[in-house]
This record gives sequence, structure tokens and C-alpha cells, in this order.
Amino acid sequence: MLLIAGLGNPGQQYAGHRHNVGFMAADAIARRHSFSPWTKKFGALVAEGRLAGEKVLLVKPQTYMNRSGQSVGEAMRFYKLTPADLVVLYDELDLAPGKVRVKTGGGAGGHNGIRSIDQHCGRDYRRVRIGIGHPGHKDKVTGHVLGDFAKADQTWLEPLLDALADHADLLVKGDEPGFMNRISLAAPAASPARRGDGTAARGRSHIPQARPKTPQVEPPQSGPMAAMLRRLLGKGD
Repeated sequence: MLLIAGLGNPGQQYAGHRHNVGFMAADAIARRHSFSPWTKKFGALVAEGRLAGEKVLLVKPQTYMNRSGQSVGEAMRFYKLTPADLVVLYDELDLAPGKVRVKTGGGAGGHNGIRSIDQHCGRDYRRVRIGIGHPGHKDKVTGHVLGDFAKADQTWLEPLLDALADHADLLVKGDEPGFMNRISLAAPAASPARRGDGTAARGRSHIPQARPKTPQVEPPQSGPMAAMLRRLLGKGD
């Protein structure tokens, strides 16, 4: 059995936040693979289904992000699962919007939901990091993470969620490289690259550049060529 936890904050007011992309990914998997309806258990919303022939429990903790590990840990203990049986879907500031990376173990990287899961479940689980981009300055991080995805983001977000759902079976099979490759092909990351102020980075300077001057070639002053030029121009010797 595999437990896939999507992280986020409960409540409609948080539904569109970048911090809730883990919830969005879990919902997409449940829809695509006809999981059971969401029910309340372990302080979370849970749905059961099968991927690649294996039983999978989807979990969306309702304990708020900072205490995600409480509900995930309770579910793992109930089913006698180990960290190797856990996959966590969550937002990653340090990845460009739309990029997805999978790794096993590691630090929390400042993510409070991951820190909580580390404390309650151990660290050696698979982490599916879903890029939301960095606003460019640490003072803007909270507003960025706890802000809704912009309308323009839907051009990459919807294909990304579809691709995550389509290829979730590869996570069950343990084929993380194949999973990342399929997603990168189906849902390319947002482009062009964005700067911290939200505007597209320019490929060249906006300052007009001086045009190089065409070098002037002086006509020869002596010799047969000079004599011919003087005759053509009507100039005497």
C-alpha cells in the first residue's frame, strides 16, 4: 500500500493559494483514477483507489500546513506503513513555476508542512516538489505563497496537474526519472523566465546601443589607380 499526501490549508479561502498546490495535485489524481469520495479520517480528508494495480490512500491533512505531520503520521501508524511507503506532494519556492522534482529524504527547506512530516514520520520518504517560483525577495515570500495563482498561471498549472495525475502510476512503480520526464514533456515549465518583480526577463538591454561606424576607405593618392580615378573625376594630374 502507498500513501500519497498532498499538502495545503483547509477552507475555501485558501483553495486557490500557491501553498495549496499539493491539495490540487491530490484532487487531480483522485479525479483521473476514479478514487472513492473524500471522507474524514485521521484529521484529514482521505480517498482510496488503485494505481498500477496497488492500493493507494490519498490524504489531504485538515490540520493546517504547520501540523500536516499529525494526520499523515496517524494514517501511517494505522496502516503500519514506513517512510518508504509515503509520497508527499507540495509547493517549492526554489523551483521555477511548473517544474517538478522528486527526491527521497533531505531537509525541510523552510517548508513548515515538510518539517512537521519529518518530525512525525521520519525523513526517508519521497518528496514531489512542485515549483511555484520565488518572488525575488524574502519580504515578498509570504504574500507570494499565501496568494492565489494568477490567471496567467493557468496556462501551465492545468496541464501540469493533468500530467501529474496521468503519470502518478510511475510513482507507485518507483520510476521517478520516468515520472519527471513525462511531466516535463507534457507540461513544460512557465516561460519566459520571470524576475522577482513579476515581469518577463529581457534577453537584451533596453538601452539603445550605438551602431558601429562603417570604416572610411581613403582613395589611393598615387599609382595607376590614382591616375585612373583622377581622369574619371575630371581632375588633372
